[in-house]
Amino acid sequence: MTDRLPVSDDTTAEDAPAITVRYWGRARTAAGVETEVVHAADLEALLAEIDRRHRDSSQFRDVVGCCAVMVGEVPVGSREPADVRLGAGDQVEILPPFAGGSQ
Repeated sequence: MTDRLPVSDDTTAEDAPAITVRYWGRARTAAGVETEVVHAADLEALLAEIDRRHRDSSQFRDVVGCCAVMVGEVPVGSREPADVRLGAGDQVEILPPFAGGSQ
């Protein structure tokens, strides 16, 4: 039996592209790392994996839940995470509110 996570109908996490996740500010503090590599074909799978990895952090889910997300230099905005496809070499930025934003 395998514990490979499904990413889509025909892709497993191990087969998905390697994506660099970069945390900023409070998100970095909550994650305990500046960057990490996640294998994911879309943003939904990536967010699920980082949530799984950092589930022991008491702040991680709350902090990341209020963060802006960018893929490269493109803000994700209100798009559904499952609709945001990721490719090899992409970088996902997790940006908490700043410059007077809520904490």
